[in-house]
Amino acid sequence: MALFMFITLLVLMLLSVPIAFSLGLSSIVAILIDGNLPYELLIQRMFTSIDSFALLAVPFFVLAGKIMGTGGISRRLVNLASAFIGHMSGGLAVVTIVASMLFGAISGSSAATVAALGAILIPAMIKKGYSKRFAAASQAVSGELGVIIPPSIPMILYGVSTGTSIGAMFLAGIVPGLIIGLLLVITVTILAKMKGYPNDVKTTWKDKWIALKESTLALLMPVIILGGIYGGIFTPTEAAAVSVAYALIVGLWIYKEIKIKDLLPILGESAVLSAIIMIIVSAAGLFGWIMTKGMIPQQAASLITDFTTSKVIFLLLVNLFLFFIGMFFETSAAIIILAPILLPVALTFDVDPVHFGIIMIVNLAMGMVTPPVGVNLFISSRIAGITLEEITKGILPFLLVLIINLLILTFLPVISLWLPNLL
Repeated sequence: MALFMFITLLVLMLLSVPIAFSLGLSSIVAILIDGNLPYELLIQRMFTSIDSFALLAVPFFVLAGKIMGTGGISRRLVNLASAFIGHMSGGLAVVTIVASMLFGAISGSSAATVAALGAILIPAMIKKGYSKRFAAASQAVSGELGVIIPPSIPMILYGVSTGTSIGAMFLAGIVPGLIIGLLLVITVTILAKMKGYPNDVKTTWKDKWIALKESTLALLMPVIILGGIYGGIFTPTEAAAVSVAYALIVGLWIYKEIKIKDLLPILGESAVLSAIIMIIVSAAGLFGWIMTKGMIPQQAASLITDFTTSKVIFLLLVNLFLFFIGMFFETSAAIIILAPILLPVALTFDVDPVHFGIIMIVNLAMGMVTPPVGVNLFISSRIAGITLEEITKGILPFLLVLIINLLILTFLPVISLWLPNLL
């Protein structure tokens, strides 16, 4: 049954059937082949998969990100980063990385980060003399910080799929996100010097103060969200709802860059994106339930432990596997499908579930900047007006840095677990 299910899934994906429908149809094939499972299970298991209080955080964070992106937050964060670090070599490229870190702490989405900031920064870099390839690649790769720095939608999905604390996952993502951001800043600085790109921005202390003052409300948002969660004031789901209320107040009545007439399109776009995620979650829940019934996680654990008893070899194999999967699977879908299978195996090797979650998310985030389905590549290349092949060439030096960083995070769990264990 499981074999036919996986073959059907693979065939449907090769035929470019959307991932949610591929998961659902392959699950139906498994139920038909089994013959003993009632068809009512289709709806029942799909509904059960999304009948979760924690999952309410997903549409709220999606909506908050849309509101903040429309309400002038992205522009103010870019101005802040530009004022303080725009004077560095390749200043606008460095601004792109830092602004993505700041916006990632608001949106929780990689694609939203690239779309919101790329529309501002990619044309600005090209105008300053950066190559289209370098500008697009810098924005695409920095966008992955949107799912590593909390709040993060993939972290919520991992927590729901495995029963791991979402609050602990958020804490665990802070230090890795900062390290990745720092390494990317160093990388773009070196590349900018090699290519002779300019020091773009010259600002006075007065300019810095104005930029900081204008962006204060934007910077307060992640402080309120994370501070409220770890202060025990509200849960991650309640924090997501608070972020929507905060974004509305700032965008409508303080910055006044959102009009009442803008709310309907924002709500519509957020609803569509949330629906897509939820359909994937429900179909993946049915798929995962059938795998659990077929004892696939146990068989996978047995197969891997028979192959190796080394924790190092296991983690290397998992990273190779996830890197390959990330090239073809959307990150959220890959987490929902694979986390319930791989985590039980990881536990047999004494890998902490929070640490393993960070490994999965950081690894699969690289899939956003690797062809053939790297969503960040599509968005950035479209903004820059270049081909997918062209931006892929620009990504290669960044990808090497990301792989090195992944290995560091994999074999130094203290980097991920320091904050969760501290608090």
